[in-house]
Amino acid sequence: MITAQRLLFALASVVLAAIAASLFFIVVTVNGVTYLHIVQISLLVLCCLWLAWGFNMALAGIMSSGAPPRRRALPGHVSRTAILVPVYNEDAEAVLARVGAMYEGLRSIGGLDAFDFYILSDSTRAENVAAERRGVDMLLSELGAAGRLYYRNREKNVGRKAGNIADFVTTSGGAYDYMLVLDADSLMRPETMVEMVARMDGDPELGLLQTQPLIIGRRTLFGRALQFSAALFSPVFSRGIAVLQGREGPFWGHNAILRVRAFAASCGLPDLHGRPPFGGHILSHDSVEAALLARAGYKVQVDPDLEGSYEEAPANIIEYAKRDRRWCQGNLQHGKLLAAPGLKLWSRVSLASGIMAYAASPIWLMFLIVSLLDPILAPEPNYFPADSLFPVFPRPETGKALLLLFGIFVLLLLPKTLIAVGSAFTARRRRFGGTLAVLAGATAELVMTSILAPVMMMFQSKAVAEILIGADAGWPSTERADGSLPLDAAFKASWWMVLAGGLVLFATINYAPSLVLWTLPIALPLVAAPVLISATGNPALGDWVRRQRLFETPFESDPEPVIRSYALWQERLARLSAGADLEKATVSVAPVLPDPA
Repeated sequence: MITAQRLLFALASVVLAAIAASLFFIVVTVNGVTYLHIVQISLLVLCCLWLAWGFNMALAGIMSSGAPPRRRALPGHVSRTAILVPVYNEDAEAVLARVGAMYEGLRSIGGLDAFDFYILSDSTRAENVAAERRGVDMLLSELGAAGRLYYRNREKNVGRKAGNIADFVTTSGGAYDYMLVLDADSLMRPETMVEMVARMDGDPELGLLQTQPLIIGRRTLFGRALQFSAALFSPVFSRGIAVLQGREGPFWGHNAILRVRAFAASCGLPDLHGRPPFGGHILSHDSVEAALLARAGYKVQVDPDLEGSYEEAPANIIEYAKRDRRWCQGNLQHGKLLAAPGLKLWSRVSLASGIMAYAASPIWLMFLIVSLLDPILAPEPNYFPADSLFPVFPRPETGKALLLLFGIFVLLLLPKTLIAVGSAFTARRRRFGGTLAVLAGATAELVMTSILAPVMMMFQSKAVAEILIGADAGWPSTERADGSLPLDAAFKASWWMVLAGGLVLFATINYAPSLVLWTLPIALPLVAAPVLISATGNPALGDWVRRQRLFETPFESDPEPVIRSYALWQERLARLSAGADLEKATVSVAPVLPDPA
């Protein structure tokens, strides 16, 4: 059954790409075939195949019922789960406030006895390590969590996050059946944690169970659009993945539970041959670990019905691009693993999809460049070919060109449109503020992402280019604070886009004026990139949008207990920290009285 579904899925993607390529071939070769046309068509085939892949994945999710999997209980089985929170130079108070909220939530529902928490610090800055230690001491005291909350800091963060988890598995993993791997910004409903353990207990072949993390807590316009899009669209796209996953589902590196012994036996990661960026430690370890578990015969699956799984996200485009750069390098490394022995076919497809997720941007960019060069370098038309006694004039192919353009827009826009309309006129609308709020938010998100698409394309293309010339991204810490982004910082990060957009406009106006209107949707956002980046990273603008009830999500209008608890714990730890700092300062500045003697 699953093989037939996958075959139909792949065949539909190829057919849609072939139709687009044939229409484009007819349009661009109306006056003859050139080498540029061959390049154009080849690039378009790759682009449309990727678009069709995503389109069909979304349709699979829309048509799926999304019913939760059936499971059986194992009577008398008592399992132990370690909740792992890897930290790398993060805001310690925010991380520990989330831990406090989850710990307290598990205790409130009577599930705490089955879980222990581990703060696995890879932080390298002394001030971060000191803040983590101080915060853990506060939590231990406030929660009475001795024996259930542990902290350690690795002085040498060998292997980065994958090495951090591996260190836990080799030193402490034997005491646990499962490990629930979170990120520093993860938050999870306690009932969801208990349910995940029950599903693992009920299926001994299940090696990894992934939830769909949704984004919360963002204030900037960019962040609010991200969290609205994730809340509205991501569960449906995840259902599409679930339809096709079989036993080879995804692992996104966090908000997932894994069987410890299966992981220890199957998921030892080698260093890749050569130097970074393609060699060295595997950065995007999660997809590789999912493939290794599947190779060992374990099920890997995502269950989109598991709600109450949350994360935060970068608040502005610059921080988003910085994180994306690391992911890009990790995914491109997977090119060395595609032929690894024993991997399941769908695992190889998933690794290739991860590569294409970043390769698509430079492919689109090359297609646009070649399309712009075509009319500039095209020879003068010859209406009297040597093999004809009569003049031969070009045939108009306007209809086919418009059909192709319409088809591309359908591939891009139809899935989100169907999800938005379906949500706006069903009971789901109440969670997002009503029908008008859903439609307005979806429309605004579409407009915003369309305007920012050239900017994101350039950031990803730059990342791929840097990797191809051998530049290593390293492992920079993520800044998630919703601080304002000054225009000068935005310009420093995007001045080269301004230059590129200006050159495109200049070349088009002077050498291909008939294409000016076609290039404006790409060139203008590039010229305005600093303003767009700064404006969308402004919390004040995001707050104004929120007051208009645009991009409203269920987690804002009616936050569940664990989210409310997280906010209270942030205030609580801030007060405790301020009190400790004040006491320390008072002691340190107290005058030394002279000895009365």
